[in-house]
Amino acid sequence: MNLFPADIEDQARQIVADFSARGLMVSTAESCTGGLIAGALTEISGSSAVVDRGFVTYTNQAKMDLLGVTEATLAAFGAVSRETALQMADGALFRSRANLTVAVTGIAGPGGGSADKPVGLVHLAAKTRSGISLHREMRYGDIGRTAVRLATVRTALEMLTDGAKTMTIANQA
Repeated sequence: MNLFPADIEDQARQIVADFSARGLMVSTAESCTGGLIAGALTEISGSSAVVDRGFVTYTNQAKMDLLGVTEATLAAFGAVSRETALQMADGALFRSRANLTVAVTGIAGPGGGSADKPVGLVHLAAKTRSGISLHREMRYGDIGRTAVRLATVRTALEMLTDGAKTMTIANQA
């Protein structure tokens, strides 16, 4: 029995193989996915060489306590924002031994959305120790809680792959 769809397992397997070969470690900071990104990576044998740690920070207080997201950021922009995702990524990088981190915060539904921040809105951020930063705002729509969460895992894994490629390009320059 597989916990994740085959495409997610394939993405995770590729990341574990690539990061392991390159000596890279990853950390995750997750809100709406509740640990699914770390779960997808650790589903792969050998992932202990790659996954340093994961932070599940579902509440605003957890984001502040565990990742150092500021109360001012949450008050000004909200938990589901570019600014919060970037601060989550910063915090996970600072509080881990990872070379690269990915952070996600969003509204999986079915409730919790608004006109400004509808169900299916997710902000993802990836950061490297060398200062490279990526952000994606995804609007998956009201496709169902599980579908939003799995789509977010797919995008987060893509961002880890993109971040590692960006690291390679930066190191070659």
